[in-house]
Amino acid sequence: MLGLLLRVLPFWVREPLLIVVGTVFGARITYLAVHDQDRVAAVIGAVFLVFTAIRVRLVVRALRARRNPVPAASADGAPTDAVARAWAQAQLAAPAPAPGPAPAGAGLPPGPVTAGKEPNPWGQAVAAVAVFAAIAAAVWLGPDVLPADNDTSTSRAASCSDTEDEELPAVYGKAPRPVTGAELCEALNRPDLARLLGTPTETATSASGTSNTAALTDGKVAQPEAEVRFDTYTVNLSATYNELSTAQYVNLLKIAGTEGEKDLRTLTVLGRPALLSSDPTMKIEISLGDEGSSGPVQQGPLARTLSVALDSKDRGGSYDITVWSESGALPDDGVLLGIAEKILPTIPLRSVR
Repeated sequence: MLGLLLRVLPFWVREPLLIVVGTVFGARITYLAVHDQDRVAAVIGAVFLVFTAIRVRLVVRALRARRNPVPAASADGAPTDAVARAWAQAQLAAPAPAPGPAPAGAGLPPGPVTAGKEPNPWGQAVAAVAVFAAIAAAVWLGPDVLPADNDTSTSRAASCSDTEDEELPAVYGKAPRPVTGAELCEALNRPDLARLLGTPTETATSASGTSNTAALTDGKVAQPEAEVRFDTYTVNLSATYNELSTAQYVNLLKIAGTEGEKDLRTLTVLGRPALLSSDPTMKIEISLGDEGSSGPVQQGPLARTLSVALDSKDRGGSYDITVWSESGALPDDGVLLGIAEKILPTIPLRSVR
């Protein structure tokens, strides 16, 4: 179908169209090849650019030929200007015609008669570029404009719908109302979460959210959390609405002498005080056999947590983003910062005190 269209389209429509498509695809593929260091894509992009350069040269030669036309040959191969000179000499030798109206076409050399005006090549070229400009823009900006749900590498396989009917504790009805586990799950379970983690080909295997309360608070402190699992990493997002500020928490760790063990790093995220720390996860083995015995609690893989204050004044409470993997491998701290910058602005503002 494409080949038929290219054969049917006029030259001054077809060639600008091929130049636009070749330029867009060549530049885009070359850019992605440089960004991802993909040699195969670089070769493909170079092929598109070379193809485009050939079409540009062809159009330039056609334009020059139109501006400086070469005399056409007659039917027997002789130049047209020679035929015209012979015709003029014959006219001079012939007797003068009788007075009267001149017949149509008198005084003109024999030759083909052109019917109508030839289309303007510049107008055709501009029209072709205008028609396909939207297509070129869509191809170039495709990953940023088109919906991410169409991409299997950034789709959400797991749903948070199973957390919507959860009965909320009484503290979630107070003002300012804390964010719920379902809302945290919706914020965390983003289509691009796998890409933010550095594993863009993975899809979420599970997503859940719970509206809990903090331990030893008699249900008076809300502590909702959400968790999204992938094959490589697990991400947990929680919110704690207590009176402990990030600065106070850092001082407590320094007093306890665990600053070095936790690999602490203080920073600012979205204009709020933040803290990076490391802690081992807990591993519990439960047997489902006849005896129903379980093993002792053991240390699991190391987890990295980014704690961000609920507000810029650091008046207490925090959002905590924790990432770990079964293999013990952890992403760079920049990954947690990127997740926080994407997720925290999407959490309902009513949850911020």
